Amino acid sequence: MEPSETKPTKMEPTETKPIRPKVEIDQVISNQTDVAMTLTKYILQKNNTSNVVFSPISLQLVLGLVAAGSEGETLDQLLSFLKAESTDELNSLASHLVKHVFTGGSHSGEPTLSLANGVWIDKSLSFKPFFSKVVDDVYKAVSDVDFQNKASEATDKVNSWVEKETNGLIKDTVPPDLFDYLTRIVFVNAIYFKGSWVDQFCVWQTQNRDFHLLNGKSVQIPFMTSDMGYRYISAFDEFKVLKLPYKQEKDTRHISMYIFLPDAKEGLPTLVDKLALDSGFIDGHIPNDHRRVPVDKFWIPKFKVSFDFEATEAFKEFGVKAPFIPGALDSLVYSEVIQWLHVTNIFQKSSIEVNESGTEASASSCVVLCGGGCPPVKVDFVADHPFLFVIREDRTRVVLFVGQVLDPLAS
Repeated sequence: MEPSETKPTKMEPTETKPIRPKVEIDQVISNQTDVAMTLTKYILQKNNTSNVVFSPISLQLVLGLVAAGSEGETLDQLLSFLKAESTDELNSLASHLVKHVFTGGSHSGEPTLSLANGVWIDKSLSFKPFFSKVVDDVYKAVSDVDFQNKASEATDKVNSWVEKETNGLIKDTVPPDLFDYLTRIVFVNAIYFKGSWVDQFCVWQTQNRDFHLLNGKSVQIPFMTSDMGYRYISAFDEFKVLKLPYKQEKDTRHISMYIFLPDAKEGLPTLVDKLALDSGFIDGHIPNDHRRVPVDKFWIPKFKVSFDFEATEAFKEFGVKAPFIPGALDSLVYSEVIQWLHVTNIFQKSSIEVNESGTEASASSCVVLCGGGCPPVKVDFVADHPFLFVIREDRTRVVLFVGQVLDPLAS
């Protein structure tokens, strides 16, 4: 039974709270990039002995959905971490990305970049109107399931959905025993990307070369190269940045991979340290679109990386603690009894493969709620030691995927 009226939430301005001025979407994206770099530094430093790939925007979008239904301290902590003034900002960002970035693929199929959001709620509950509207209008996905009696069936449904939305790259997102009779709501975000290089590498020129590991050892792996005499490269103090654009055909999006290569073979940890310290680090170290530089030695390793991580403790360390307190998210639903809704798990699984033709990458993020400048001379770009990579949409500057390669043989 639904009550006749609901208490206004923090997302609904009252007469005593002035409406905040609308923030330009460019500033919202800039703020989200700063959040992405903070996450990147944390995840790379916590996993400093393994290859990493993850999608910061996937995590941010699914947290934005949780924020849209929150109030009080829970909302305050989520907005603070996401560097947003209001949930309207987060919803506007989600709508902007769906319209301008995650538009599927062009008629020729180049590139493919899609996003899907899924919300599963136990059939015993229903969302309050304000949150139901956000889910329907912005995130466009909700399904009823029977977590209390058929948790295993619900797991299969979520995993099948993610596998479909990531073109088969991400399987078994939800572990077999994660859902149980206490599970009430699950938010999932899935991103899929596939693109071909504008300047493809020559398969016949690929050859095994030494890749130098952080421990001083080296491994033989396939390196790609091409006869292109000019590349988008910028050199900075202690590192270089290479831009590898993807074909766009008639597509209005401009998507590129950026490889941040330290000069020193053991220089990746120092480079990672700089990420979150310098706001605008990514934007400030992008090669000039209108200026290619001549290259001499040019070698990029082929690599394939899969990575998954549990982010619950990370967010607690960032000060996002309230959502994990029982009852923190009861504002989402109608119920005649207290549900003690709270976040129990936040995790992501990601995958990327880079070869001579291009890149295929995907990520799925899940939140579970339970009750209870360089001179014009030839430069070398030989990525034969650990490096950082970023895939972003250049017109909006949205960071899609970030990762590090420590050992290309360790998939």
